[in-house]
Amino acid sequence: MRKPIVAGNWKMNKTVAESRQLVAELVPGLQAVDSVERVLCPPFTSLMAVAAMLEGTEIRLGAQDMYWEASGAYTGEVSPLMVKELCQYVIIGHSERRTYFGETDETVNRKVKAALAHGLLPIMCVGETLAENETGRTAEVVSRQMRAGLAGVELKDGKSLYIAYEPVWAIGTGRAATADGANKVIAEVIRLALATLFNPQISQEVRVLYGGSVSGKNAADLFTMPDIDGALVGGASLKAEEFIPITRAAA
Repeated sequence: MRKPIVAGNWKMNKTVAESRQLVAELVPGLQAVDSVERVLCPPFTSLMAVAAMLEGTEIRLGAQDMYWEASGAYTGEVSPLMVKELCQYVIIGHSERRTYFGETDETVNRKVKAALAHGLLPIMCVGETLAENETGRTAEVVSRQMRAGLAGVELKDGKSLYIAYEPVWAIGTGRAATADGANKVIAEVIRLALATLFNPQISQEVRVLYGGSVSGKNAADLFTMPDIDGALVGGASLKAEEFIPITRAAA
């Protein structure tokens, strides 16, 4: 059995003071759902404050990105060593990083390797655009992102890697993929790629999250699907009254 996981990606939202307020609202409800792996991914500026508030709880912390070098003359970047001081997880290759900041399958691959090398748990994001979806290229695109993003990666088991299937056309649009549709992509494309890259056992061990307009209204349907192991939640993770019910649904 793969333990469900729900991760909240706060994106570029919340000052340090606002982050503290949100965590104070989230912790009591999230602590009660101990059958689900719970991860909060605030902005870099809030990581230290949130880490302090989560100390002594079972709720984990994630960064939204990182660079692949351990140190050096890379102004504005944050290294795996810096992330590891505070976090257990790191989101890599989110579509917004790919779209707005020039992230490629190659840079995603470098970051995944660096995260694993430094003992971080990468949540690697894959997903197709609306145009690619409408022209029937979903399998082609997601398969390519899987193969390129994980090229040369070595895994002893599937517990050190997470994949987030995030159709780009569903992120922040209120237009989520259907539960059946998302499950089909995960089962027939993502798990197939994992089995080809590694082996069938690892393919069944890796937890695959769905992301893209996840809400309290559609979470239960998504989580009933056999190949959806949780969610990478965007906007709804910024409100305790939405994020806690989504986490309960995963239980």
